[in-house]
Amino acid sequence: MTTHKYWGKVEQDWAGFSSDITFSNLFFDEQEVEIFLGEEFDEEGEEMEEPPTEDQLAQFEETYQNFIVNIETILERIQNKAYERYLKLYAHFYEDSEKSGEPALNIGSVDKHNENIKEIMYLRVLDEKTIKLSIRYKLDTEHGLEFKFVDGQIKNVGGIAET
Repeated sequence: MTTHKYWGKVEQDWAGFSSDITFSNLFFDEQEVEIFLGEEFDEEGEEMEEPPTEDQLAQFEETYQNFIVNIETILERIQNKAYERYLKLYAHFYEDSEKSGEPALNIGSVDKHNENIKEIMYLRVLDEKTIKLSIRYKLDTEHGLEFKFVDGQIKNVGGIAET
């Protein structure tokens, strides 16, 4: 275990190293979400054994604080990208009752789609000003939805562990 002035206790957890700090936001129904610091696995696919260094923790602090300061813009981007992904990959199925065997969902806007992206699984702060936000996507719980941010900008959207 390591202690940091911002992160508090940093200790090994179920998916890497986590801290005392949690993430919450009204958009995500104020659920308290665990923040992981650094990668879960090393280059050989083994669980990380060493906690992040002081320098890494300081960089993670800066990255996370930048994320929080810009959260409203980031949330807007998440909502728009999630809806675009829905239109590209899922709408052909969920909006066609013959394909889905269910009534069409009639998700015709970002706002209507937002109810499907409200549950965060966790947030991971990484090197090089990178954050990954993993969401349990109601329309595809098997793959979920993950956003990779680099320096506050969405760089990739995919299923969990695909970004």
